Amino acid sequence: MKIIFGPAGTGGIGYYEGIAEAKRLGLGALEVEFTYGVKMANQEAKKIGELAKTSGISLSVHGPYYINLASKEKAKVEASKKRILQSCERAHYLRASPVVFHAGFYQGRSEEEIYNIIKKAIIELQDEINKNKWNVVLAPETTGKKSQFSGLDELLRLRKEAGCGICVDFAHLFARNNGKIDYDEVFDKIKHLKHLHCHFSGITYTEKGERSHILLEKGFFAPLAKAIKKHKPESMTIINESPDVFGDAVRMKEWFEE
Repeated sequence: MKIIFGPAGTGGIGYYEGIAEAKRLGLGALEVEFTYGVKMANQEAKKIGELAKTSGISLSVHGPYYINLASKEKAKVEASKKRILQSCERAHYLRASPVVFHAGFYQGRSEEEIYNIIKKAIIELQDEINKNKWNVVLAPETTGKKSQFSGLDELLRLRKEAGCGICVDFAHLFARNNGKIDYDEVFDKIKHLKHLHCHFSGITYTEKGERSHILLEKGFFAPLAKAIKKHKPESMTIINESPDVFGDAVRMKEWFEE
């Protein structure tokens, strides 16, 4: 069982310093955040990727927030695909995988209709990735709002039918389900996956789902830690998305080791 922890982004210190800091703190991963747009050149991505490799830090990427593969407006769908592909190109040079993103919104339509629209878009994106020979995996993420695609079951179906990866955000599942999560059930559903790419943080929510990420508390993390020890996944990366990106990643690691 190999479990590594890391921050989502660098808290503003930049990726060269962030990778050095992650190494200094004994963390094993870091997620490069393109959440507000892809503002990194391929050459820069290559240098950061080389530094991460020599530092023993495993990189992944989070694509921009402005993505809706199921938008009713064709221009928005095309712009969303472009943003995902830009993220994938940089991820290739960063040697980072997977590329995590929130796939879309229901906007009053049925789950099945949105599922099929997103599945088609992901297959097209993967064709483009293969054409460019980029060494990356797409990983749509479990989302925290009920208006967003999607929960765990839909993503597992998507993985099976479209051949993509997935990102399991446990805090999002908790918020999406009004503060309830059965970790045994979740791990039973994902136990066949060779590697689990996951997110976690403290979270606030309303009846509509996720409201905001907050600092992590030991009592909130403990049930997840116990479930990991019980189910023993082969390989797992847990990215901390709380406001204290490094601090809570270190605390998670320490609490887990306890």
